[in-house]
Amino acid sequence: MTAPIGLFYGSSTCYTEIAAEKIRDHLGPELVDVHNIAEVPVSLMADYSRLILGIPTWDYGELQEDWETVWDDLDAVDFAGKTVALYGLGDQDGYPEWFQDAMGFLWAKVVNGGARTIGYWPIEGYRFEDCKALTADGDYFVGLALDEENEFDLSDERLARWCQQIIAEFDL
Repeated sequence: MTAPIGLFYGSSTCYTEIAAEKIRDHLGPELVDVHNIAEVPVSLMADYSRLILGIPTWDYGELQEDWETVWDDLDAVDFAGKTVALYGLGDQDGYPEWFQDAMGFLWAKVVNGGARTIGYWPIEGYRFEDCKALTADGDYFVGLALDEENEFDLSDERLARWCQQIIAEFDL
């Protein structure tokens, strides 16, 4: 039996995976199936009407290697009628000009594929110079922004609050 939410992530250093597990634990394992995109095809996203996608930004605004490998495969996923929440990991001190850029790239990919997105997160409390993952007004990230490098002490609270937000926005 498939849970109502499919969570797909790519992770090189385990932090995006740990966040995925925490999200599953907050929302409840009966509501979330967790998938590592290095191990399952992204075509499996078609089985879910609600998705959570987790992506870290690498170096100078680059995609994480697992996401890069499947990037073109995402074009074959029909996101029309799907509701998608995103979370991203980045380093706002080490790479302030590219903070959360990969989440912005993924957001654009799913929106262009027809998805409705939820889970926007306020930029207050973050410090960065530029970001491709901002809403048009620049007041929100297009998903939850985590910085395990510099603000790991804030991640659990941010995750808990964001999970409350998206469960309401998913209408579950």
